Amino acid sequence: MARAASPRAELRSMIALIDEAFDGRAWHGPTLRRAVAGVTPAQAAWRPGTGRHNIWELAVHAAYWKHEVRRRLRGGRREPFPLKGRNWFVVDGESWDDAVHLLVDEHRALRAAIAELPPSALARRIRGRDTAAFTIRGIAAHDLYHAGQIQLLRRLQNAGKRA
Repeated sequence: MARAASPRAELRSMIALIDEAFDGRAWHGPTLRRAVAGVTPAQAAWRPGTGRHNIWELAVHAAYWKHEVRRRLRGGRREPFPLKGRNWFVVDGESWDDAVHLLVDEHRALRAAIAELPPSALARRIRGRDTAAFTIRGIAAHDLYHAGQIQLLRRLQNAGKRA
């Protein structure tokens, strides 16, 4: 019979999970940080169609949700996000490099917030039925979901250049 992991080991596992989803080595392809690596401002701003999101918006959206998860883990204290709005943002006037730095900085801040949690906090409900552990697993899945979208957008751009 397998022994249950200690709460401290579970916390370390949660940190490893978000790191693997964001910038770790993955068997499935690029993670979020690696999906945006090498993207030019023109590539980041390209849209596959009217009303569709671009890479730039996906990166800022992912940064926002890292910020929001960190806020929830810390008990909901208001911490303003650097950009005005919620969830999806108009990225006019911001540089692509700034957007990537924001994404990296928000990941680091989220990682630090998780590392500061007492292991017992993983089972704590932070929003409705959602526990801290559930929310942390969710933000890792969110990173991977948007990494896939970004990879698809990059391939669509390249396919258009070859056509």
